[in-house]
Amino acid sequence: MITLATPAETRAFGVRLAAVLRPGDLIILNGPLGAGKTALTQGIGIGLGVSGDVTSPTFVISRVHRGPLPLVHVDAYRLRTVELDDLDLDASLEDSVTVVEWGHGVVERLSDSFLEIIIDREPDDTRVVTLNAHGGTWPDRLKDLAH
Repeated sequence: MITLATPAETRAFGVRLAAVLRPGDLIILNGPLGAGKTALTQGIGIGLGVSGDVTSPTFVISRVHRGPLPLVHVDAYRLRTVELDDLDLDASLEDSVTVVEWGHGVVERLSDSFLEIIIDREPDDTRVVTLNAHGGTWPDRLKDLAH
């Protein structure tokens, strides 16, 4: 578990995480409203060197941020499986990093290997982050992130 005291620390953790990301990576973010899912994704975008601001895709469902390693940012809060298929995420999955907010139980089938990040908001407003590696090389790549 990783404790993050501020949104700036959450973004900084995203930058650190970006350093171990590769084309084809699927990241699923879960946590309550205001937990820091978008702040974490902003840090990932900074670390990947994408152009433009990374903002919540709540109303547009999905945004593609161009860069040396593109970032596909999805908000699955209102999605059902049929709508997910309409986004055609599997077409861009192998060439980009795909981050899906509220993705638990919705997007796991897109890849045999993914990283689930759970962000819990504590009463003192700190965030506790849990990383759950599923398949692939995630366990080895994540060893240094907790320190």
